[in-house]
Amino acid sequence: MIEIRTFTYIDVLQPQLAAFFATVCQGYFPLEEQAALLVEVAPGIAINRITDRAMKRAKVYPGMQIVERAYGMLELHAFDQGELRAAGDAILEHTNQSETDRLAPRIVSSEIITGVDGYQAMILNRMRHGQFILTGETLYILEVHPAGYAAIAANEAEKAASINLLEMRAFGAFGRLYLGGKESEIEEAVKAVEACLASIKGRENIA
Repeated sequence: MIEIRTFTYIDVLQPQLAAFFATVCQGYFPLEEQAALLVEVAPGIAINRITDRAMKRAKVYPGMQIVERAYGMLELHAFDQGELRAAGDAILEHTNQSETDRLAPRIVSSEIITGVDGYQAMILNRMRHGQFILTGETLYILEVHPAGYAAIAANEAEKAASINLLEMRAFGAFGRLYLGGKESEIEEAVKAVEACLASIKGRENIA
């Protein structure tokens, strides 16, 4: 049986997140203002059939397909939200599940570090695929389960505040999001992230 772990639509891709996806995607790059769908399933190998069903149902573009032993992740995008919804419906029909059969997101850790030291900024900048963080800025780190919800968290943070998207990992055992910027802007971004994740309904997700 296929388990749906993450299933979430992003209504309008924000500029930094779209550019970030374009940096790390091995498929078709998304553009800002497109809509996106993130799907994560178990076992990982099942994502191949998921992609097949979605692509044959609707005119959408695959940005990422990651196949791990335990989990598989797929990102789809399109300007036409109707096409994207049709692709999502095809996935749900194939798995004989509904959108709310997904796991609800669970925040594993949430940290704000103010006044980042210059040497720590160097380390962070070496591992990021997005923007830089500068000495003295504030760093926010989110860890979320399952991993796919890191993407919508990044998008909502960018909508809500003037922050820099440093890094976002939406696959694996846990999702991670790194943001940088002024302390006041980070605080607003964190509120948006927490509100967004709390609003997503799904199966109980117990640690």
